[in-house]
Amino acid sequence: MRSFLGRDILSLKDFGRDEFERVFQVADDLKPIARDRRNTDTLAGKTLLTAFYQPSTRTRLSTEAAMHRLGGHVLGFSDAKMTRAGDFYQESIKDTFHMLEYYGDVIAIRHFQQGAPAEAAKWASVPVINCGDGWGEHPTQVLTDLYTIRCELGTLDGLTYVLVGDMRMRTMHSILYALSQFDAEAIVVGPPEMSLLPEFKAELDALNVVYREAGDVRDVIEEADVIYMEPVVQADYAASREERKGETALTPPEYVVTRELLRDKAMRHSIILHSLPRMDELPADVDATRHQRYWVEAFNGVVMRMSLLSLVLGAAE
Repeated sequence: MRSFLGRDILSLKDFGRDEFERVFQVADDLKPIARDRRNTDTLAGKTLLTAFYQPSTRTRLSTEAAMHRLGGHVLGFSDAKMTRAGDFYQESIKDTFHMLEYYGDVIAIRHFQQGAPAEAAKWASVPVINCGDGWGEHPTQVLTDLYTIRCELGTLDGLTYVLVGDMRMRTMHSILYALSQFDAEAIVVGPPEMSLLPEFKAELDALNVVYREAGDVRDVIEEADVIYMEPVVQADYAASREERKGETALTPPEYVVTRELLRDKAMRHSIILHSLPRMDELPADVDATRHQRYWVEAFNGVVMRMSLLSLVLGAAE
């Protein structure tokens, strides 16, 4: 297994099974700190820099919370419009990150441009963590998702994952890459215009990912151990920001998971994950069912990012 010390976390295509397991083990060790709302001095003297070119609630705040729990410092920006990267000068990724490397020990970046974190990592000598890049990947979210499944169901193997939503989304890319390392089957359910792209299918086939496509969640939900959801009513992830204009479309019933559907067709042990925010694809009354795990997932986001920060900064090996 490669060392995590000083390593960029850019894509889950880079992860082997033993590396997933190591990240999960460190998360297990650190979980009591987050659970008990304690702070430690594990990363005292270290600084996290957050460079968020797109809006974020959970990812940015859980990453910052993770650094605080570990006793480190946090600085950065949450709106590129307040920086020289987003004003008249439109400063390049190269110039921005060649500068930012001097201000922190690790950089967490979210960007609307696919590949921007990898470009940033070329110019920064400190570790760069991809917190979402356009329609590319979202490795820290999916590590959180997989850790939640492992905690709740005891394994990642032998499970059927029903993925519902826009298959162009970065979370869908990362989870399908990750499933190449586990004995699992994915059933992907999304609108035709949001289906798996041919070039992505070719990648999945090369990685021996076991998957099949379905047109309606109501036809396959009874097979699901894990129901993994994202919206199909979407903003443009290739834009720095998209404001809502007027009324939004309703999610077609083929991609909605209701309390009634869960009662009538889902297995009793199945769990639902959603990285949030949600639209109408997951009604609020599902929150009170035994299947809901997205609030657990939100808590685990802090734990997982504590694990990653500890590993890349050398507090855990």
